[in-house]
Amino acid sequence: MKRIFLLIATNMAILLVASIVMSILGVNTSTMGGLLVFAAIFGFGGAFISLAISKWMAKKTMGCEVITTPRDNMERWLVETVARQAEQAGIKMPEVAIYQSPELNAFATGPSKDNSLVAVSSGLLYGMTQDEIEGVLAHEVSHVANGDMVTLTLIQGVVNTFVIFAARVVASIIDNFVASNDEEGEGLGMFAYMAVVFVMDMLFGILASMIVAYFSRVREFKADAGGAQLAGKHKMIAALDRLRQGPETGAMPAQMAAFGINGKKSMAELMMSHPPLEKRIEALRAQ
Repeated sequence: MKRIFLLIATNMAILLVASIVMSILGVNTSTMGGLLVFAAIFGFGGAFISLAISKWMAKKTMGCEVITTPRDNMERWLVETVARQAEQAGIKMPEVAIYQSPELNAFATGPSKDNSLVAVSSGLLYGMTQDEIEGVLAHEVSHVANGDMVTLTLIQGVVNTFVIFAARVVASIIDNFVASNDEEGEGLGMFAYMAVVFVMDMLFGILASMIVAYFSRVREFKADAGGAQLAGKHKMIAALDRLRQGPETGAMPAQMAAFGINGKKSMAELMMSHPPLEKRIEALRAQ
């Protein structure tokens, strides 16, 4: 319930901010130019607001406990390892956190390279060797160093804008066609128009998800390569091999799952945010 409430509250905030911006700019959505501005405001606005509050959302939704003072040797080693890798990668020290989950997973998030969070599950922390954990941490630090959070936000903003704009253009074309063939010159009507927009949003959204998933898979290969440079190729391969042998990942929210080291399996690779672990291991061995 907490995750659902936070998601609804975030979306309401995005709608409010976007509506205020549209009002200030005096956007007229009846023209193509105005419709494009409307689509860009909501498309990029939502993506960048999500990025700005990503660390806060991660802590709240995942119940992350940020390590300020290590309580034991394992936590101390975890913080020291992230600090060393961050220095190697040339970024500011991320916040380090643990979240309670039996799955073997970790994620990185944050609005910039110098304002980030690296979190690991309790299952990973106590279910993998230190060498394997070091590979996982290196992968996540590489995500941060590569600026992947900002890159994915820009890609998401572009595809969001396309979906919003294209859905309404198609709905307008259908509305005009119906009006031109109607003796009274009436179009679809408000509810029918909104139904067409909803259907087009869904269809274009599937295409957009494939595009975002493709770029996400490319990022994963790059983060694996960066992790191999930071921790050593054998540790990175060992980490991925251990994940391959473990159980399927759980229900991590999409914002965090995109930057987790272990992604959900899917019937169609086109919809996967992470390449199959076998392919990632092969790519590392081929380096």
